[in-house]
Amino acid sequence: MSETLSGESIPQLSGYSEAELDQAFAAISSEVAASAAALATPESVEAFRLQWLGRKQGRLKAISDAWLKSAPVEAKKLIGQRFNVLKAEIEQQLENAGNASASSALEIDVIDISLPGTGAKPGAEHPLVKTLNELVAIFARMGYSVGVGPEVETDFYNFESLNFPPGHPARDTQDTLVVAAQEQKPLRERLLMRTHTSPVQIRTMEQQPPPVRIVIPGKVHRNDAADATHSPIFHQIEGLCVDTNITFSDLKGTLDHAMKELFGSSVKTRFFPSFFPFTEPSADVQISCPFCGGKGCRKCKHSGWIELLGCGMVDPAVFGFVQEKQPAYDPKKISGFAFGMGIDRIAMMKYGISDIGLLYSGDVRFLEQFA
Repeated sequence: MSETLSGESIPQLSGYSEAELDQAFAAISSEVAASAAALATPESVEAFRLQWLGRKQGRLKAISDAWLKSAPVEAKKLIGQRFNVLKAEIEQQLENAGNASASSALEIDVIDISLPGTGAKPGAEHPLVKTLNELVAIFARMGYSVGVGPEVETDFYNFESLNFPPGHPARDTQDTLVVAAQEQKPLRERLLMRTHTSPVQIRTMEQQPPPVRIVIPGKVHRNDAADATHSPIFHQIEGLCVDTNITFSDLKGTLDHAMKELFGSSVKTRFFPSFFPFTEPSADVQISCPFCGGKGCRKCKHSGWIELLGCGMVDPAVFGFVQEKQPAYDPKKISGFAFGMGIDRIAMMKYGISDIGLLYSGDVRFLEQFA
C-alpha cells in the first residue's frame, strides 16, 4: 500500500522502530540529494523547491500526510524529529544551489574593458546658479558671509519687523502669497511665502550682535502674473552691513566696487533718492550700460543707464525690533546699510536672455548653451 503524489510514490512505513524509520528517511534523503545534483539554472532551482516544499503538492507535505499524521502517538515524536532533519536538508540544498547560481551570474557578467565606455556628459551650472555664485564670491572677497533662512515666513519677519506696519501701502506692492487657513492667528504669526530675503537680516541680527556683514541669496515668491520679465518665483540677493560709524559713503563704495567686479572696471554707478520702508535714506542704483559703454542701445533703452538695485541706510526702527533679543543694536551707537537686487534680472542681462520663463522651463536645449 502506498500514497501517490504527482506520479511519485511515498512508500508505506514497514514499522515504527528507530531502525525502520532511519531506513525510510535515508531513502528520501537520497532522493533529495539526487534531485539537488541536477540544479544548474534558476528554473531548475525553483522546480526543486516546488517539488519538495510546495504547500499543496510538495513531497514533504505528502510525507507528513502519509507518515506523521497516521502514526501512532508513541511514534510521532520519532518521526517528527527525522522529518525536521529532512526539511533542513532540503532547505540547505536550496541555499547552496542559490549561492552557486548567483556566483555563476557574477562570473558571466564580466566587464569587457576593451569596449568603449558609456561616459556621462559633463554638466554645467544653471545661469541662475552661476550668477548667484559670482555675486556671492564678489561679496565674500569683501568679507561678507552667507545668510540663509526659511522660505515660509511669518508676517512679523516678512513685514512688521522690517517697518511694514499693518495697513502700510507698501504691503500691497508685494503681491504676497499667503498660506491658507491662517485667519484665526494674530497677524504677526500668520504664515506666507517670503516676498524678499530681508527676513534673514532680522533673524541674523537676533542671533548675533554687531558687527554683521552678510549677503542673503535665495528664492522668493510673489503673486505676479508670468510674462517675459515677471515670474511668481524668482531669486534675490540682499546684503546687510552693521557696525559702528557705517555711513552712506560705505554703501556707495561697496556697491560701486561690486558692480565693477561683476560687469567690468569701466562700469559707473549713480544713485537716485527712493523709498523703502526698512531703509532711510533710500536710493535706487543705476549702472552705466555694460553693453554699449553708456552710449545708448536697445538693452538700456538708449539711455546709457540700467536701473539694477535698491539700497539705503537701515532705518533705526528696524534696529528697534531687534533690540528685544539683542540689546547691542542700539541705533544711537550703531548704524548699517542694506541692499538688494534680482539675480534673475542680472542673469538675463549677462547672458542675453529675453524671457524669464526660460530660466524655469527645464528645457535642455536652452540650458545646453551654457555648457
